[in-house]
Amino acid sequence: MMTRKRKEILLEKVKITDFAAEGKSIAKLDGQVIFVQKAVPQDVADLRVIKKKSKFMEAKVTQIHEYSPLRAKPFCQHFGECGGCQWQNLQYEYQILFKQQQVVDNLTRIGKVELPEIQPILGSKKIQYYRNKLNFTFSNQRWFTEEEINSDKFLEEEVGLGFYAPQRFDKVLDLKECHLQAEPSNTIRLALRKFALENNLTFFDLMLHKGLLRNLVIRITSIGEIMVIVQFYENNKEQILSVMDFLKNHFPEITSLYYVINQKPNDTYQDQEMILHWGKPHITEYIEDLQFRISPKSFFQTNSYQVAVLYNKVREFANLSGKEIVYDLYTGTGSIACFVAKNAKEVIGIEYVPEAIEDAKINAQLNGITNTSFYAGDIADMLNEDFLSKHPFPDVIITDPPRAGMHPDVVGMLLRIACPKIVYVSCNPATQARDLAILDEKYKITVVQPVDMFPHTHHVENIVVLELRK
Repeated sequence: MMTRKRKEILLEKVKITDFAAEGKSIAKLDGQVIFVQKAVPQDVADLRVIKKKSKFMEAKVTQIHEYSPLRAKPFCQHFGECGGCQWQNLQYEYQILFKQQQVVDNLTRIGKVELPEIQPILGSKKIQYYRNKLNFTFSNQRWFTEEEINSDKFLEEEVGLGFYAPQRFDKVLDLKECHLQAEPSNTIRLALRKFALENNLTFFDLMLHKGLLRNLVIRITSIGEIMVIVQFYENNKEQILSVMDFLKNHFPEITSLYYVINQKPNDTYQDQEMILHWGKPHITEYIEDLQFRISPKSFFQTNSYQVAVLYNKVREFANLSGKEIVYDLYTGTGSIACFVAKNAKEVIGIEYVPEAIEDAKINAQLNGITNTSFYAGDIADMLNEDFLSKHPFPDVIITDPPRAGMHPDVVGMLLRIACPKIVYVSCNPATQARDLAILDEKYKITVVQPVDMFPHTHHVENIVVLELRK
């Protein structure tokens, strides 16, 4: 039944039927799709419509009449306000089933390609404290919860250090705890926040672009090595050094302590100078018996505990005999390249971040691997006829692009190269599906293997094997 109150649309006792993208759920009423926040399939709830379009509506739950048997009790006090772990209210066994269906839906609806039987998704044994990297934002305008607003407590303190509030670029949720990363992550974040307030250090203004403290990055490897990066906006040397010395003196367990002064409009620091304040210039991670050096600008899979599962499947699907030439596109620090090298004749890695390529070369040396070579540059520019003329022709191409997927020029070049097999690893099945639709011209999909790297989120990793059509 639909009623209107103060020009609001209220929907009563609506059955939630499925999950949608970005952690939302789906309900249907009179043939119209409703995307619902903070609901679980099989809930029966009253909804308040917050956006109405011709083809869909968006709504929030105001009351739940029947709780879904799929529900779980959220373990974090910030659940519902923080966008980091949107599926805490769903039992993990159902999370991965919905993720598998998400892969199927993307490949069929966006890719529209012929698929083999989908392999069962590989779940994560560790579902809390599994991330090795977190990025926190300082803000002088924090996000206030409804409870704080209603109790007037929000007037007491306006600064925050945490994650962006869902669908907001100008407000930060002030985190008291986070279950994504192991200690001392929470302790470091809270101690730095307290130190900043006690010393009247300014938090960044996301709208006006001013303030000292801008960003905090914490990386913790599975062997307990810690890298901390503090990003400053204002170049106040005295205050900067006071922050860095505080972290150095109070957290001697930090392995690598950096800072960066970034006065760009955005907080990406790939093109900025990284200043080592204390400790080693890198931290070390292990996958099986291989060690990897991680520098501040290096990309590395964020779930150290599940990455071996992912890479083992990549190596299995590549099915190398020791005679193959392998191209590893978007190689990062060379982790996949090193992981498959012992089964290949030669592995050639390409990555656009020069610092990551230097790490990749060192990683190969650290592990006694002599059959790899690495090249820095934009893959869309690097992977061309001239590159192919100077290097052996690939038997297998492994590609693991960022969430945006592969550049159209790279996809086009893969079609021109037409190597026998491509193993495509993706953290975004939607952009992967877009690329697969183009590659379908010459390639047939023979394997689809979802892997859960991010429990309690809607994100899913997916491996697709493509073989050249005969």
